[in-house]
Amino acid sequence: MNTIIHQIIEKITKDIKDNIEDLMLNSRDISKFIQNTSKSLDEIGVMIVKEALEMLDEVIRESSKRKREYYIQRRNDRKTLITKFGEVNYERTYYKSKKDGSYRYLSDELVGIYPYERMDLSYESELIEEAIETSYEKSGKRASNNVQVTRQTVMNTIRRLGNVENDEAEIPLKKRVVKTLYIEADEDHVALQNGRNKEIKLIYVHEGKRFKSKGRYELINKRLFTGSLIASEDLWLDVANYLEEAYDLDRVEKIYISGDGASWIKEGLNWIKGSEYVLDYFHLSKYVKTATAHMPQTFEPLWTYIRNLNKKGVIELLNFITAETESETKKEAVKKSKRYILNNWKGIEKGMEEGYIGCSAEGHISHVLSSRLSSRPMGWSLIGADQIARLRVYKANGGDIYELMSKKKKENKKREKNSKEEDKDSIAREYRQPTMYKRWKANMAKADIKGIKGCIKGFLKAF
Repeated sequence: MNTIIHQIIEKITKDIKDNIEDLMLNSRDISKFIQNTSKSLDEIGVMIVKEALEMLDEVIRESSKRKREYYIQRRNDRKTLITKFGEVNYERTYYKSKKDGSYRYLSDELVGIYPYERMDLSYESELIEEAIETSYEKSGKRASNNVQVTRQTVMNTIRRLGNVENDEAEIPLKKRVVKTLYIEADEDHVALQNGRNKEIKLIYVHEGKRFKSKGRYELINKRLFTGSLIASEDLWLDVANYLEEAYDLDRVEKIYISGDGASWIKEGLNWIKGSEYVLDYFHLSKYVKTATAHMPQTFEPLWTYIRNLNKKGVIELLNFITAETESETKKEAVKKSKRYILNNWKGIEKGMEEGYIGCSAEGHISHVLSSRLSSRPMGWSLIGADQIARLRVYKANGGDIYELMSKKKKENKKREKNSKEEDKDSIAREYRQPTMYKRWKANMAKADIKGIKGCIKGFLKAF
């Protein structure tokens, strides 16, 4: 233990001296100094992790409980663990149970390193954090400055995580009291590896909007939901369950569901009691422009009829535009726009109510889904697209990727035998105050770090 402490102190002292010397005499570049310092700290991190793992292995090896219950099968078995600091190469002991003849690395199990795992959980979470925003290949390069992994490794890490449910992120406040709730929905169209497209749905709930800065507003207590491998009714069920938990629905006076008129969005009316459908402005505007593009003088009159909820005027004007249109293709486009507007007339009426504040679904689709899934040419697998969509929604809901992975890992290990967990707990109890641990604490207390300060002071004085 004394050896590693002195090695770390010597390295810190040397690296600080070298980095300050380079800063003052050569580069005169603080950014390069920060980079060099970061690299040095990562190297020290590798040394400390290696020492901690090997010290723990020694503690368990000397444990009286271990001696009663396990034979030493092999010593100094090597393992490489990829961490944010870099690759940690350490040695540990392999044991055979006296009770049932099973083989185990007890020190690895104690700190949550399981067979065939070669990456630390915090590093895996960094990989997924990067993969949520950029390609698997870039993620493998960006997650750490000290180690790179392949795009396949990144993908495998996400696959092992499994399905991320819409209720994974914690609900900050429950049974909130509000007068109006807004539910908005739309979908992204994602290219698949087989040449087809997959529709990925997005629904979000909020309580209205508030001023953030000039020209910008933010939605209040926004909560998102997605899922491309489940039926629409299951997605709406997730929304309904959230509303029941997050709000006192008996005191909610209005619930608006906004969207483009798609049947899956209107399906929400069957799941959200008392909800009313609103046609969102973006899609209504698109069909108004389509109907009037070749006759621009009719654009404003058509909007005037719509804003005044003059259904008769809308019908007459669209009939006029159809009659005056010579191109059959264009005429059919006008008829399609007419059908769309009239089929969603009730939704248009609701959108004119005083309490309705509009819909930003198109912007949310672009920011939450399209920016990663469909804005650049790429082909997704069904599972890959669904997982990334769910992870982006989880993070947008305030979820922590590391906490999610830690929770999933614990759930996956629940299938292990209770006896192993009992062994782990008893070893951990014995580890808390063993002779070797006391000796280690004493060594750390005696560690002389004055040399570091002296090195810096001396160098600055000489300079």
